[in-house]
Order: sequence, then C-alpha cells, then structure tokens
Amino acid sequence: MKLWRWILLLVIVAALAAFGWHWVAEDPGYVLIKVRGYTAELTLVAAVVAVVVIAAVISVIWRLVRWPFGAISRRHRRTSRERMSAGLVALMEGRNGDAERDLQRASRLDSLRGPALLASAEAASRRGEHARALETLGEAAQSAPQAARVLRARFLRREGRSAEALALLAPEADSGSLTPGGWRELALAAVAAGDMRRARQALEPLQKSSAIGQRAYASLETLVLTGAILAAPDGAALNTLWSQLPKPQRRISAVVDAYARRAASFGMMLPAMDEVESALRREWSSPLITTYGSLTGDDGEGRLRRAEGWLDAHPNDAQLLLTLGRMCVRVKLWGKARQYLERALALDPSSAIWEALGDVYAGEGDNAQAQRCYRNALAMARGEAVQLAPNEQRGGRLDTRPVAIEERTEHGVPRLRE
Repeated sequence: MKLWRWILLLVIVAALAAFGWHWVAEDPGYVLIKVRGYTAELTLVAAVVAVVVIAAVISVIWRLVRWPFGAISRRHRRTSRERMSAGLVALMEGRNGDAERDLQRASRLDSLRGPALLASAEAASRRGEHARALETLGEAAQSAPQAARVLRARFLRREGRSAEALALLAPEADSGSLTPGGWRELALAAVAAGDMRRARQALEPLQKSSAIGQRAYASLETLVLTGAILAAPDGAALNTLWSQLPKPQRRISAVVDAYARRAASFGMMLPAMDEVESALRREWSSPLITTYGSLTGDDGEGRLRRAEGWLDAHPNDAQLLLTLGRMCVRVKLWGKARQYLERALALDPSSAIWEALGDVYAGEGDNAQAQRCYRNALAMARGEAVQLAPNEQRGGRLDTRPVAIEERTEHGVPRLRE
C-alpha cells in the first residue's frame, strides 16, 4: 500500500513539474540588477536559484564561524548527560554518595536540572541525609514542582511524619490535580495517619489512571480497606462502611477476613459467619478457614457439620483440619478432634496444631500428654526440635498419609498415576 502511495506522489510531482516548465518557458521573466556600474541580467528562475544558493552559502559560513564558540557548550551538554547516566546507575547500584555527586553536577544543565535534582534528593534520603534531601527538593521544585511535592511527601512518610505528608498533598487532592504517584502517597500517608476517608478516596483516581500494576493496586486496596474496617469504632459504623463498599471490594478475601474479625469483636457473630461462608463458597481461602474456626456462637455443632462438608473438596488443607479440631474441642468431641489434629500434624506441623492437640489431651484429663504437646508448641515456635507425636509415643501407627484428590482429564476420565 505504501508503494502505490509513493508512485502516485511521484506521478503528481512529475505532472506539476511538466506543467510548470511549460508555464515558465512561455515567459521566463526578466530581472535586471545594477550595482555601482555592474549590470546583471537574469531570468526570474535563475534569480530565484541564485538567491537560494547565496542564502545557503551564508548559512554555512555562519555555522563555521559559530562552531568554535559552541564547542564548550556542546562539551558541557555531553558531560552532563554522561554524569546523569552514571548517577542513575550508581543510584540503582546503591552507591548513593557517588550518585548524589554525579547528579548534582548533571543538574547544572538546564534541560536536566529537574530530574537530576529529584534523583539526587532520593540518593541523599537513602544515605540518611534527610535535611539535605529536603533542601534539594526545594531546588527541584522550581523545575518539576509536582514531582518534587510527591517525593517530599514520600520522604516525610518514611520519617514517620505521615500527617505532614497528608497535609502537603491534600490541596492538590481536593482540586483533582494530583498525579498518580501523589494519589498513591496520599493513600499510604492517610492509612498511616489514620485518615481512612482520605485513603479510600485515593483508590478511585488511582485505579482509573492505571499507573500501577494490577497486583500492586490490589495490595494497596486491601491495605486501605482492611485499615478502614479495623478503624470502625462500633458495630453501626462497621455495618455502614460495609454496605457502602462496592461488591468487588466486599469479595476480597483479606477484606472479608478483617470484617469478620472486627464484627466478631463487636459481638456480631452471625453477619461475620455469613460473610466468611459466602466468601468460601466463591473462593477457597485457608486464612478465612482459620477465622471461621475462631468465631464463637451458639450453633457450634451446626457450624462444625458445615465445615466438615468442606473436607471432601479440601482433604489436604492443614488449616481446615486445625479449624475442625478446634471446633471439636469447643463441643468436647475429643476423639474426633484428635484425629483431625494428628492428621494436620502429618500434613503441615505448626505450633498452633500442637497447642490445639494439647487442649484435646487436657480435656480428656491426660495431663502428661497435654504438657508434652504444649512443650512441642513452644519448641516449634522457637524453631527447636519437637518430641514424637503422642500416638507414636504409645507405639500406635495411625495412618496420617495425605489423601490424594482424584485427578481427571478434560473429558472427565480418571488420570492414572505413574
């Protein structure tokens, strides 16, 4: 397609040149130039060509005359770019002193002044020279005011002065002119300062900008929403906040976990359990299972039966087995609790499982085994070696091998194991 365009353009140019030549040939024009007794007779076309040639010769002569004077300026620009490159590489390599020195020198070139000073301030901050970093940002604000303001807020937040960082970014946030990096810093500073309203307001413009990756935004969103839920002063405020959240945010596993724990602290067990059960039906989550097991209520046996129903689909989940063991302890089903917990130990030993198993033996009145389990829980928390499992101490051989889930092909045919 491009070849045909070039051919068409050449045909048009040739046609215009042909018609133009005939038009000029009919009357080429006449130009007479007389200067101090010298006379020059030219056609109009020749005069135009002569003027163009003279202008080109004058331009070349002018460039040749200026070249020695511009050599110093060219050398300054080349050196500044080299120092800028070396400074950025040193900053990435952690040689902050070298980076700051090279970047300060690179900032002498006007076109590099803003970015060089911003990077130099970052290098000074990494060295712990906070006063110098803020001073450098003051100079950078003359060339890149918005970037310098965002970077200043970041430095203040790192120093634990989140309220000052929030106050610095709030005017631009209110006017809607804050950059994506500024919205992120605003959200983080607001969370640290406890202003969850500001933090939540920063999520929408940050999501629309698509300035950060999906994973980074999801992490920030979870941090903000979890902080907002945990900051709810009472049950009414928590319910109001939860009802205002969009449905996608209410489906985030960590957010549901935070809501359930906060609701349980206010005595709202039923809403907490409903949200956790709904979240588990949508997507399996081991942390949510742990939270579900920590919730207390009157219908302990009913909740236990619902939890046991999940065991068919997740037989190798140690957190589910731990939760079932704890729930059995609450309803004093010691034998069943011991089976779940010993199986969980075989799958993924942890201090929490040993502690729950100690509660089982304590409930059965076997204080010696209970103390052994508690000692193992403490030893595992410290990273020390644990003693043998209680059933092995008695010489029993309980089959605690993980249950394998049947694997099937895309056509539903069971897959044979090698």
